[in-house]
Amino acid sequence: MTVRLEGKPVAEAIDQATRSAVRSLPAGEPAPCLASVHRGVDSPFRYYLKRQAKAAAALGISFRDEPLGPEDGPQELIERLAALDRDAGVHAVLLEHPLPPPFDFYRAVATLRPAKDVDGVGTANLGRLVAQMPVQVPAVALAAVEIARHYRLPIEGERVVVLGRSETVGLPLALLLAGKGIGLNATVTVVHSKTRDLKAALANARTIFSCMGRAGMLTREVVPEGSCIVDVGVSTVPDPARPGSSKTTGDADFESLDGWAAGVTPVPGGVGPVTVAKLMAATLEAQRLLRTEEGG
Repeated sequence: MTVRLEGKPVAEAIDQATRSAVRSLPAGEPAPCLASVHRGVDSPFRYYLKRQAKAAAALGISFRDEPLGPEDGPQELIERLAALDRDAGVHAVLLEHPLPPPFDFYRAVATLRPAKDVDGVGTANLGRLVAQMPVQVPAVALAAVEIARHYRLPIEGERVVVLGRSETVGLPLALLLAGKGIGLNATVTVVHSKTRDLKAALANARTIFSCMGRAGMLTREVVPEGSCIVDVGVSTVPDPARPGSSKTTGDADFESLDGWAAGVTPVPGGVGPVTVAKLMAATLEAQRLLRTEEGG
């Protein structure tokens, strides 16, 4: 049987540590504060926003919803981020991404100090990750690594494949896996849309991290038998059980892989809960980093 690598126990362990650390803050120290900046329109980010607010409340973290107005453009976004960067009451800032033209996501995030760029997606943080001196790291990439560690998936010294090369998920994840961190040190292959032979690229991989967002692309026809899959991909597809409705699914075709793969994270219920937990932990870390910067 293929093991379902559930995210819930991983997220709960992270949350327990974060909650304990927040409660142990020195007297007079404010609660860590996360500000979430978004365009304020109906998008998949709205669901993520609700999960952030709920998680923050449960952990004793202050949460600020910062929607842009319907008439706000790129300059208004930069001004909003600059104000949040100056605000001593805000420790961490998350910016919705991707953003449509004419917004320049990286120019906007560059407004933030590395410590406040809580999702680690600014060029300063990504550059430090390449140098193996990270300040903040993308939460999704960290979540995938935390799941692998929790379930003791084959990583160190093993051949690992990352499907996807986005600057905010795939590439940071590949850098983490190839780095010299505890339990990492993997030999990493990065697969992308121009890879000609997916089956050959996946051959002999012990653990596969898929960040493509292509529903059901991983089947037993291409996945090595006995491998483990951490499924980061999220897609919305028609739900055959409810005509006219849709459902969320991942890159892995669980029905095809059941009894073939050693373990697969479900979508939903896998990487998602752990991503939110890591975001909250990074908010607490941002507070510590800023305190250090200020000599406290």
